[in-house]
Amino acid sequence: MLNHLLSEYQLGKITLKNRAVMAPLTRSRAEGNVPNSLMATYYGNRAGAGLIISEGTSPSPNGLGYPRIPGNFSAEQMEGWKKITTAVHEQGGKIFMQLMHCGRVSHPDNLPAGARVLAPSPVALTETQMYVDGKGMLDIPLAEEMSIEDITATVEEYAHSAKLAIQAGFDGVELHAANGYLLEQFIHPRTNRRSDQYGGSVENRLRFLRNVAEATAAAIGGDRLGVRLSPYGVFNEMGTFDTVDETFTEAARLLDEIGVTYLHLVDQEDMGAPPVPDAIKAKIREVFSRSLILSGGYDAHRAEEDISTGRCDLVAFGRPFIANPDLVERFREGTELNVPDYDTFYTPGPEGYITYPTLAESV
Repeated sequence: MLNHLLSEYQLGKITLKNRAVMAPLTRSRAEGNVPNSLMATYYGNRAGAGLIISEGTSPSPNGLGYPRIPGNFSAEQMEGWKKITTAVHEQGGKIFMQLMHCGRVSHPDNLPAGARVLAPSPVALTETQMYVDGKGMLDIPLAEEMSIEDITATVEEYAHSAKLAIQAGFDGVELHAANGYLLEQFIHPRTNRRSDQYGGSVENRLRFLRNVAEATAAAIGGDRLGVRLSPYGVFNEMGTFDTVDETFTEAARLLDEIGVTYLHLVDQEDMGAPPVPDAIKAKIREVFSRSLILSGGYDAHRAEEDISTGRCDLVAFGRPFIANPDLVERFREGTELNVPDYDTFYTPGPEGYITYPTLAESV
């Protein structure tokens, strides 16, 4: 029985029809970095989730690190996103936009003219390459260290993009402060070597996150703002560090003060990272007073257990939603899940994107 996972939940001012969240999933279908009708079909088909969190979407031309990821900083992009929010809402779903600035995890050939690869400090990626259409996998060049003026401008870009998201019909916005992207690059001492007010101490390394969260909350309201964190994550050459527990507990505390409506905590153990210890999950649960989403290798029964015992309020599922547009219905019926095709995760076009069968189509 999945009584808790399938029950309604009040997230801020919106009511979710169940507690299964579709995790943010980069799918690289936004040709020209503009959302399109194919994407509207994909998201609309998955509106059975209690909450959809969109794929990582750049708030800035500088943040478009990967090929064919969407942005949300122009009128054209906002109009494209309207098709998607309409498709989700017509099916009774709710959707937040995830704002993801790639920072140093980028290649200039994936950026529009005039955009720059920026980071808190110029720290090289030594084991990671970047795909560029027509050129294949390329080495990632050293990022440019952000000036105070760059930081101020980037904070404003996040807030502006969040406003555009609400204008496009989104129910809220999630700040991607996980997985080695720009916000986490400031948090992590491996990628933040600064000696000014944005580097060094835990408080200083969290300052950029605080600035962005405060500006975004002021722009759209804390009740429409979530934040994703990945303590102990190793994606994009991050990894653990001496003050990891203190840093992320303090991050949860300051985000609680700012009034964000949820924290989305990612455990990447199923992708080869060290597990996030139960103690730090419990500590974050203690200091953050609103909703907690957990994600990382969950199935329905483990999700039900963690919700029913109070470890979290909602659970996010990633790859199962790629292959199962009607994932919640399959949970409800206890039926077999489609297996995802990894070869089509990031390829252009409909194949492996809107071609997975629903239960009804399987029958």
